[in-house]
Amino acid sequence: MAIDLRDLERLIAQKDFKGVRAELSDLQDADIAAFMEELKREHVVMVFRSLPKDRAAEIFSYLSSDMQQYIVEAITDQEISHIINDLFLDDAADFLEEMPANVVKRVLRNASPEVREQINHFLKYPPYSAGSIMTAEFVDLRKKMTVAEAFKRIRRTALDKETVYTCYVTDENRHLEGVVTVRELFLADEDAVIGDIMERNVIFARTTDDQEAVAALFSHYDFMSLPVVDEENRLVGIVTLDDVVQVIHQEATEDFQKMAAMVPSEKPYLKTSVFSLAKNRVIWLMILMLSASVTGSILGKYEAAFVTLPVLVTFLPMLTDTGGNTGSQSSTLVIRGMALNELSPKDVGRIIRKELAVSALVGLALSTANFLRILLFHSGSVTMAFAVSLALYATVIVAATIGSMLPLAARALKADPAIMAAPVVTTLVDATALLIYFKIVDLLLL
Repeated sequence: MAIDLRDLERLIAQKDFKGVRAELSDLQDADIAAFMEELKREHVVMVFRSLPKDRAAEIFSYLSSDMQQYIVEAITDQEISHIINDLFLDDAADFLEEMPANVVKRVLRNASPEVREQINHFLKYPPYSAGSIMTAEFVDLRKKMTVAEAFKRIRRTALDKETVYTCYVTDENRHLEGVVTVRELFLADEDAVIGDIMERNVIFARTTDDQEAVAALFSHYDFMSLPVVDEENRLVGIVTLDDVVQVIHQEATEDFQKMAAMVPSEKPYLKTSVFSLAKNRVIWLMILMLSASVTGSILGKYEAAFVTLPVLVTFLPMLTDTGGNTGSQSSTLVIRGMALNELSPKDVGRIIRKELAVSALVGLALSTANFLRILLFHSGSVTMAFAVSLALYATVIVAATIGSMLPLAARALKADPAIMAAPVVTTLVDATALLIYFKIVDLLLL
């Protein structure tokens, strides 16, 4: 349902809380949060206070960290208490991780003792780990329960749980023993014992596992939720699909920024300061600028070739651009393959063979077209056309090899393969292409 901005603005200006609540009542929580992000700051708190109390915390979780901070600083302690006690623990922990110390202290001061203890526990997990994205709101059962007893427990406890579709079976010490779905409970006899129908071979993550590894498990097994255990195999939380979607979005954004030779930023573009954007870009640009001096030194070394055959200069952009593009294509495919766990450093032999075969075919097509182009549009000899085309063929093969090997080398060295994307590959390939070009020219033309 679309929001009539004019009607809402009129109701907000009139401070008609009841009217605003009525206008927003049929909208999804995420849509209301998006609308609030577009409002003038002085109207945000008024709209937030118009929300039904049973939805306010959920809508609050969809807001940006800047908007959350603004609301918390503008509302009363009682309202803060209502929000923090109603938020799911993973959302509360994510919210507090982004807040300054004074806001964190005020929020925790107004949280219930139980919520405060659980949030503090969550905040101790390493950033970007399974522990940092899990939630403690899950349904736990005992293997000696009957199906009827399990349903009674689900009905009694499910209201405050993030998901009830999958239930986790633990012993008295909270050790994970099995898993059972509500569908399986519905299909079982009421007198059936949970221990007899549960799945014992449970896939789980540990609190210290990287969030990317957790996302890979969701992708591989098509999970809706995943249990998380501590070092003693005690069930401490679950990761749900909505958390994993955020992880995938965050990791993809980070990889795109690294592939563009930028320091990753967690803030949206329009909410990042000019200084921060400049700082994130200039570091890698400085490195690439200095590394490009290698290309200049190669050109200087072969200056005599330009004097003898000035036409050779006109082919340099074609060689470096083609080589850079070829290397970027190979590196992008390999990086993506590793991100999907389709490729790993142990596949280096197969990758080299495939890239050599592909680049040989591509290089043959490009060098043949280039040979004919030089004969048609340049007054040079057949030997010159052959030399330039041979250099192009060799450059394509070498560029594809470099582009595919650099991400694998980064993974083997425990670095992010994304840093070996287009800018780095292009810089290395440019220098290599020039060396190949001038060596061939020196042998065949000079």
